[in-house]
Amino acid sequence: MTLDTKKSTFVKLGEFLSQFKDENCSKNETVFGNDLFFDKFTDLIQLSQSHNGWYTPEQVHFAIASWAEALTEENLTKWLSKYDFSTVKTKNVALILAGNIPLVGFHDFLCVLLSGHNVLVKTSSNDQHLLPFLANYLIAAEPDFKNKITFIEGKLENFDAVIATGSNNTARYFEYYFKDKPSIIRKNRNSAAVLNGEETKEHLIALGEDIFRYFGLGCRNVSKLFVPKGYSFEPFFEAVFEYQDVIHYEKYANNYDYNKAVFLMSNFKLLDNGFLTIKEDSSYSSPISSVFYEYYENLEDLQKRLDDENEQIQCIVSNNLVKNSIQFGTTQKPNLWDYADNIDTISFLLTI
Repeated sequence: MTLDTKKSTFVKLGEFLSQFKDENCSKNETVFGNDLFFDKFTDLIQLSQSHNGWYTPEQVHFAIASWAEALTEENLTKWLSKYDFSTVKTKNVALILAGNIPLVGFHDFLCVLLSGHNVLVKTSSNDQHLLPFLANYLIAAEPDFKNKITFIEGKLENFDAVIATGSNNTARYFEYYFKDKPSIIRKNRNSAAVLNGEETKEHLIALGEDIFRYFGLGCRNVSKLFVPKGYSFEPFFEAVFEYQDVIHYEKYANNYDYNKAVFLMSNFKLLDNGFLTIKEDSSYSSPISSVFYEYYENLEDLQKRLDDENEQIQCIVSNNLVKNSIQFGTTQKPNLWDYADNIDTISFLLTI
């Protein structure tokens, strides 16, 4: 397959996914494969929560909409234009995927196939259905993909490189097990927000999206706030009250009750609005239903700290208060060229 053929096939996939941007699925008769796939995908979305309790239809639709917006001819061309694929020798690349949010491993899957390699996928037990379905759609749209996509249930074998995502603990195992193979080993990361008290209510509402989307389970979810000395959290709580319905979801509510109880039994000082606790803590990784915060003296010192701790951070949101920060409300809509852990996956795949 040529690169153009692969790109056009993923554009078809993007057009297919665009029909499922929200719960009012809108069938477009001109989209390839609807006769075979539309109703089945509708059913799969509705069943996703039975496969993984965190995968509510709303969250799955959001993930699908994000990929529909990304998989356009314009975006793919802009992303891939800087790479030279002419010398690629096809290898077998194994993916060990996480399952914390819907389709979390799709970007790695996309990178491997577009770079010309074969992909061996070991899905997470928490997300075993969405990616195989999309793979079947790709194969229907371009049959040459059939020999390039394999899903593995048992032991990984016959692979030349690996991209593995897990916790800091599993990363040590991955690093040992795959020490003789080219690899990208992804560990725990979290995202942060830097505030200065001048944010508008609209900014803080958008920050709520960065906190509560996917119930806070993603590495791009904001789990830590950096605020100046004397910061008042009242405007923050007023703004995020818009997300109060999250407490009606049983799994989230159970986590809220449990984590709040643990904090209180440990005599930690908490701020609480009935569905979110915030706690002063130097860590980046807060539990579900909680956000940590920390005071800073000045932005220069904070910038140095963020630079020193960049391996713990996936992304930072602010109103341009620190370098390389992104706008509020955008953490869960990365561009194709926004690589996880700031590791250029395509460049890695071109050198194996």
